[in-house]
Amino acid sequence: MKIKSYFAFLVAGMALMLSSCNDYLDINKNPNNPDVVEAALLLAPIQNQYALGIQFDARFIGRYVQNFQATGSGDRWDLHGYLPASDNGGDLWRNVYWRGGRNNINLVDDARAGQKWDYLGVGLIMQAWGFQMLTDIHGEIILDEAYDQDPNKNTFNYNTQPEVYAKVPQLLTEAITNLNRNDGKVSQVQLARGDVIYKGDRTKWKRFAYGLLAINAHHLSNKKGTYSPDKVIQYVDSAFVDNNDDAVFTFNGLSTADASFFGPVRQNLMPYAQSAFILRLLDGSVFTGAKDPRLPIMLAPSGDGNYRGLNPGQGQSTAASVPTNVRVVNPWGTAINVNPPVGTTGRFIFTDKGPFPLMTFAQLQFIKAEAAFIKGDKATALAAYKKGIEAHMSAYYVNTPAADRAAYLANPAVVPATAGALTLNQIMLQKYIAQWGWGFLEQWADMRRYNYSADVFTSLVLPTTLYQDNNNKPVQRLRPRYNSEYVWNIPALTKIGGFELDFHTKPVWFTQP
Repeated sequence: MKIKSYFAFLVAGMALMLSSCNDYLDINKNPNNPDVVEAALLLAPIQNQYALGIQFDARFIGRYVQNFQATGSGDRWDLHGYLPASDNGGDLWRNVYWRGGRNNINLVDDARAGQKWDYLGVGLIMQAWGFQMLTDIHGEIILDEAYDQDPNKNTFNYNTQPEVYAKVPQLLTEAITNLNRNDGKVSQVQLARGDVIYKGDRTKWKRFAYGLLAINAHHLSNKKGTYSPDKVIQYVDSAFVDNNDDAVFTFNGLSTADASFFGPVRQNLMPYAQSAFILRLLDGSVFTGAKDPRLPIMLAPSGDGNYRGLNPGQGQSTAASVPTNVRVVNPWGTAINVNPPVGTTGRFIFTDKGPFPLMTFAQLQFIKAEAAFIKGDKATALAAYKKGIEAHMSAYYVNTPAADRAAYLANPAVVPATAGALTLNQIMLQKYIAQWGWGFLEQWADMRRYNYSADVFTSLVLPTTLYQDNNNKPVQRLRPRYNSEYVWNIPALTKIGGFELDFHTKPVWFTQP
């Protein structure tokens, strides 16, 4: 009798458990795409996808801006071209709209529903950041219809750049408002659970938002009627306080699955070499006689101990008559197009664990310096310029010795003795140095704002021959991702001229007067 009673109780309990489990597991209308996923589980993968998207596309943008060059001559990307019918240059597009962006919509929805204002704030920042990056490199992008879930919809219309540039500050303003909230259904300290970049520090996320507002406003410097240097300066002053606020992404670096795209374990930088342009900026050629102490930290020497770089499209000879010890090496310091030896750790930021900066105090100080210079306030410009150099040289992944920093900053070829002697090219070149190896998108925005001017970017030399479809014009944009836009979104893409052979040379709106 006791056994029967126990068995009946067990069956009833199991039935209750199964009923409860069914209710618990029944959370999705679509078994292939979860409708509800907790924000804390989504944020880290989103941040990872955005960082990787920049790194993936940097293989191509990095050559437009002459961070790296291909070691084979006539490479189409070195020549400001593109690869037709290929997704090369479309990874950030994919990540913002799908791998990271779709998750970010789920994060924002969950945060709103659960009154998780910290996650909502960061989710809106990530959305704004994604749109800002995409429009800066592609021009017109899908905004209003970006996350339309109509299963019968095949065409997604593009928004103009002015519309995107207006949307980004709206998202950031809402984000800051939410990050300032302390009410809600849950504690606003949960952000640390999923935040890889700032470990849940809402103050730093607000400063990041102001930094992005500064970038958004400053890119309009050619629009003299609407550009406001004072607004840019105000945003920068509300952003990062010092290097401790830098937004830096680090990787586990244990395998190809969780390592930096730029690390030796993933082998993606094997065919690339440092450019002659960055070498000229560091070896004293441009900053006359001022050899930069960052040179041996950032760049890799050839086998004979000398530093060399490549010019775009020219490659380097692999003839037997050219000794291997005088050839340019890849950013890890190993042989070009050869798998790095086991145990290769990389160098500078090109390691398996990173770091990979996303926005830095130094970068923002140079933005402030340029804005003040344009305004005519050279005293403010010089102070910010000097802070920018100091900040980059003292960043933990650069860590220039203090004595070397002091000597470099005391050189009038680098830091003029008076504010009146400061020049625009000094600001832009030092900003380029501080962003080398990571700030590809901002470097490209700068070069296009000044139309690749060698007066501003001293010693910059464009390829002697540009890509065959360019009509002798430099590149101005990346084409949208091939396998989504050129295969499925043909009507919308046709409206903006996306099928014109020289579409990639069409200037983007933010660079124009």
